[in-house]
Amino acid sequence: MALLTAMIKTLMAALLVLAALALPGQAASFSMKRGLNLDQWTTWPGEDKWGDPQAILPYPEWRKFLNDDDLKALKSAGFDFLRMPVDPSPFLSGETLTLRGNLYASVLDSVRMINRAGLKVVVDMHLIPSGGSRKIGMGEVMDDPKMFEAYAEVVRKMARTLADEDPRQVAFEPMNEPVVDCDTDSTSLWPERQQRLFAAARSSAIKLTLILTGACYSNAASLARIDPKAIPDDNVIWTFHSYDPFLLTHQGATWVGDFIPYVTGLPYPLGAVPRAQLDVTLDAIRAKIKAEAPWARRSGLLAYLDEQVASMDTDEKLLAIMDTPFKTVEAWAKTNGIKPENITLGEFGMIRQEYGNAYVMPAEYRAAYVSDMIARAEAHGFAWSVWSYGGAFGIVDGFNGDKADPGVMEMIRTLPATKP
Repeated sequence: MALLTAMIKTLMAALLVLAALALPGQAASFSMKRGLNLDQWTTWPGEDKWGDPQAILPYPEWRKFLNDDDLKALKSAGFDFLRMPVDPSPFLSGETLTLRGNLYASVLDSVRMINRAGLKVVVDMHLIPSGGSRKIGMGEVMDDPKMFEAYAEVVRKMARTLADEDPRQVAFEPMNEPVVDCDTDSTSLWPERQQRLFAAARSSAIKLTLILTGACYSNAASLARIDPKAIPDDNVIWTFHSYDPFLLTHQGATWVGDFIPYVTGLPYPLGAVPRAQLDVTLDAIRAKIKAEAPWARRSGLLAYLDEQVASMDTDEKLLAIMDTPFKTVEAWAKTNGIKPENITLGEFGMIRQEYGNAYVMPAEYRAAYVSDMIARAEAHGFAWSVWSYGGAFGIVDGFNGDKADPGVMEMIRTLPATKP
């Protein structure tokens, strides 16, 4: 019976989508140019606290820390839109059954708060891995068919919540960085799943622009494997993310494998300091690997460090690494007749400081990297949104109320005005 119900819902959604496509004026109604990703969580309350209105509301949690003036300041800095991450896990948790209506209503209030500040908004359904007291995350949604159906229903309800907003001011992104199809030799699962999420969203919101993506953390190569003709709708903007080169942008991050946590102190670009100074930094990283890495992994990690450094130790090599995602997406877009204004670099940035790590990335390196990525996006005619307002990658705030170094924001303020 559950399977039959799911099939009926999918069929109804598809019929509604077809009806929507028969309406006139279905070209992309939302436009954007320069954006910033807001924070998702700051205090990270455990799932056992999600039933407490004081812990979970207002939602998303940035509402507890930012006010109207903070948002207006972002408008004054030159941003025209904000990407608003919304963790869908509370909408799937049994802890929030009595608060579900409040959660949807609070997301809508947050959207309207951003619009009142003169900024457009992309509502980004931003799943994160489960762990600790959190029972539901990206893995559970992707691995459990019943959980994916429940997620699709959350997407439908969120789209319904946003459906009556001005489509020139609000867009909807059904899933951030799907973690699936990362093995290019495996069966491709994401296209069919994205079609189902698209149908769920479009069945409830026929006017909103939908932001769609490729698989495997929304990387450019995965977007290039998507056939956009499988989504019969012009009211779509396509997104990809790039943090290349990862060695430099994620230094010290403890949540991205067993190599990057040992790496701190590398400049951007590597040639920003004399070679002798760079060698001192590399020797310190090697010493840390030798002292702290598991014995069986040390030689592999040391070899990988040398390989990565060699791949970007000249300006020409670094340029090639950073240009590749943009060229990949541009070629895909031209092949499929997608205009540059219907593509966005949804995330990019450079870490400032890993939580609990004393090392802080010098502001000039971060500003230089963000500036170079912005230049690439705008040269291709793509919109962009930097990651993020606060936290490890924060360009406004850091941790625990600290302010980030102003270098990145000062650079953004000096950008030449965009054409209307």
